[in-house]
Amino acid sequence: MALVLLFLAGGAYAQEAPLLHVLFQDHAVLQRDRPIPVWGNAGAGATVTVTFARETVTTRAENDGRWRTTLRPLATGGPYDLVARAGQATQVVRDVMIGDVWLCSGQSNMELPVWRALDASSEIASAAHPRIRLFTVPQAAAVAPQAAFQSTTAWKVASPETARDFSAACFYFARELQKTVDVPMGLIQAAWGGSRIEAWTGADALRAGGGMDEALDVLARYAHDPAAALAQWGRHWERWWTARAGAVPGDMPWRSDASDTGWRAAPASLGAWERWGIPALADYNGMVWYRTQVTLTAAQAAMPATLELAPADETDMTWVNGVPVGSGSGAGEPRHYRLPPGLLKAGANRVVVNVLDTYRDGGLAGPASAHAVRFDDGTRVVLDPSWRYRPAPGDDTPPGAPWQTANGLSTLYNGMIAPLGDYGLRGMLWYQGESNTGEGAAYAARLRILRDDWRRQFGRRMPLLVVQLAGYGMPPSTPGESGWAGLREAQRRVVADDPDAGLAIAIDIGDAYDIHPPNKQELGRRLARVARHIVYGERGLAPSGPSAHNATHAAEGVRIVFDGVTGALTTTGSNGPIGFELCDRQTRCAYADATLDGNAVVLRGEHVIDATRVRYCWADGPVCTLRDTAGLPAGPFELFLTTTEVPR
Repeated sequence: MALVLLFLAGGAYAQEAPLLHVLFQDHAVLQRDRPIPVWGNAGAGATVTVTFARETVTTRAENDGRWRTTLRPLATGGPYDLVARAGQATQVVRDVMIGDVWLCSGQSNMELPVWRALDASSEIASAAHPRIRLFTVPQAAAVAPQAAFQSTTAWKVASPETARDFSAACFYFARELQKTVDVPMGLIQAAWGGSRIEAWTGADALRAGGGMDEALDVLARYAHDPAAALAQWGRHWERWWTARAGAVPGDMPWRSDASDTGWRAAPASLGAWERWGIPALADYNGMVWYRTQVTLTAAQAAMPATLELAPADETDMTWVNGVPVGSGSGAGEPRHYRLPPGLLKAGANRVVVNVLDTYRDGGLAGPASAHAVRFDDGTRVVLDPSWRYRPAPGDDTPPGAPWQTANGLSTLYNGMIAPLGDYGLRGMLWYQGESNTGEGAAYAARLRILRDDWRRQFGRRMPLLVVQLAGYGMPPSTPGESGWAGLREAQRRVVADDPDAGLAIAIDIGDAYDIHPPNKQELGRRLARVARHIVYGERGLAPSGPSAHNATHAAEGVRIVFDGVTGALTTTGSNGPIGFELCDRQTRCAYADATLDGNAVVLRGEHVIDATRVRYCWADGPVCTLRDTAGLPAGPFELFLTTTEVPR
């Protein structure tokens, strides 16, 4: 971004603050064939003139300095200069292209960079694509919608140096799409590993969806009174603990007078409990309580202070002397909790931490010296290193504080999506769901809420391309329930009901041992294919492979008819398709023998007569062998059986 230096009285030069929002920088891509919104900041009431592609428009800044205008639609082209002037200040943005802009969002599989994907070295070396431009939204959470990003960022031309750390799925999508859509591509990456869908959705949209009023009220309060919000949330958390199934009456581990029963000495080094050499914790995902104390003088107790804790993997809820003082998430983030005045006392002060872990290693990190009370004068008192612990019974998941980063409500929307304003987009890519597995029914509603919320911001019929979760985990030997399969079905149903949405199937390019499958090249090709069909109208092109149309009872068994077949149905690795299940009203499911019949699959077996549903590839990491002769897989699904075939 080039800032013109202005000549001031006395012969000195000074650089003015940018007039344009940070989205409008050198190498930007603006959306073609649509009015182009442009905005920024200037002096209160200042007249702002914007010149671009032989058009000049004028507007006036509001009392808070914000200004906004709209440029006429343009066909693909460039490079252009974008010039903004207000009084004596001028900002010139160079090398601006007109093309198609894509928002790529989600969690770690969207965030995963090119350098971690398949064949990274050669891909990075060949990543010079001057008509692909990359913009990474800085990772930041906020409790209220932000107008600006929380740190600096810039548009970059795709090159070996810039593509290396950019989203592989997003980059490979654009590279493939340019083979048939020959226009500049602007890619906006806004992703956060481990994030839940609720964090990406605006508070008003979540509230309209229902069921979250109490948490959203706490979030709104946290924006202006964190201490009061924390106290309110602490009471909510404690009610959850005492009312959960299997709760023992009177069991309140956070209290200063809580019983010592069940508590054991933790290793002095703390760290992941899986490595403590305790069989019950060797592969434990769940909650563990920790407690210790810190001894203070009366003078120290009277001083303003902050509790410092080493990182908790993944989420903590923390009390001091029975009072909630903080809750955070993020396995690598130390905790810093401001302590309310009057909370500390002379003598022993009890510190209690509840840690929730849901994946791999979990626990409160060491060393012991990392845990302390720090006073405002810079001195600190290390907590007693004799930590004790107590595993929580059951597999309950506590409510997450609504201000948490990746697991909160609206936090990532506020910090990463809201600052995008209504920047022109061609479409949105969404690869998320691993952090919501096991919540299939709820996820369907939340995906619709997010979709509608983002369309209110970026355009009423903005295309949404959804990546269905890839396979992860070992294939099962018998049918069973699967949180991953339930979430995939939610994704499938939401997309099926939306003519402006498409589904990229990834079940066959997963990795049984890695939740981050590296083959993002094939994923990019499939996303580009969906875009060609949904966004660019190539109706002769099946968007994502065979798709189950309906399932019926027939004379020969259960007949499933497929749409979207290129060529014919075929299988890999077997004479017939495997992975089909027949289920009855009692939710009992059994594998079924399957044969191909044109664009249909026929299921036979002893459960055909009683079957009410059919499922395919219903597991975390299933084996799926059905595809078409174009090599595109049939995705997982669940269908209820009908007695007659549904018209196509």
